[in-house]
Amino acid sequence: MSAMPSTPPSDDAIGADRALVAEVLSGAPGAFERLVRTHQGLCWHVIERMVRHPEDTRELCQEAFLRVHQALHQYRGDSALKSWIAQVAYSVAKRHLERRRIPLADVPEDTEGLSMVERVADGFDLEQSASDHEAAAHLHAAIDRLPPLQRTLLTLYHLHELSIGEIGSITGLADGTIKSHLFRSRKLLRGLLESHQGMFAA
Repeated sequence: MSAMPSTPPSDDAIGADRALVAEVLSGAPGAFERLVRTHQGLCWHVIERMVRHPEDTRELCQEAFLRVHQALHQYRGDSALKSWIAQVAYSVAKRHLERRRIPLADVPEDTEGLSMVERVADGFDLEQSASDHEAAAHLHAAIDRLPPLQRTLLTLYHLHELSIGEIGSITGLADGTIKSHLFRSRKLLRGLLESHQGMFAA
């Protein structure tokens, strides 16, 4: 799960996204269902990582795709459709947390020393840390202890392999803020995991 920054979507990928959107907007049979099947995993991961409640996640995913359907005419094909849908999902989950008065995140420290953050950003290999069942259980338990935003950023960066720029377009956060959150989250995870019998000593 140690992610390298992803490359921008290809012209072919953007073209396929635009074609699917055009089919949905024209009312082609099964087109919207195909869109949902393609992107429901990403939508679920974004919302579930934010709210951590299965019933709420299910309802919010339905709300997110309803909003996607209502606003799909606004998609211009300037970015990947998955990023646009993830932005809708993030917005829906964020408003849910705000209504519940649940803090979105710890405020990250200033981005001074960001060159160090960038240099060691992938120094903690999540995949290696989850190389067996017991380790994976500790890892997921540790991730669950992070605030909603940090959980979500880790998921987008490592699981869905989105670039910092793509995550910024989804969350509205500056690149430096995202990098700071990722760095602090990895540092916390390292400490939590290394406390388990020294299994993950650097």
